[in-house]
Amino acid sequence: MSDNPSRLPRELHARASAGIQVGLWWSPADGATWVAVRDARPGAGFVLPVRDGERARDVFDHPYAHAARRDIPTTDRAA
Repeated sequence: MSDNPSRLPRELHARASAGIQVGLWWSPADGATWVAVRDARPGAGFVLPVRDGERARDVFDHPYAHAARRDIPTTDRAA
């Protein structure tokens, strides 16, 4: 594992409202971009990799719509 801080993921943009935090992340190590959603409710949160051809800002602005299109659960259904 590298201790080089320039290789660590960077939060490019963030917002929060009503207990939901959304962050847009980028990894300089491999160029991957993803959106992480964290909800204050237990078991609620998910990560969406930004796919080729997608606009990162669109995934950031509408994470729940993108999760629904991909059949990604947005809560822990057992909770």
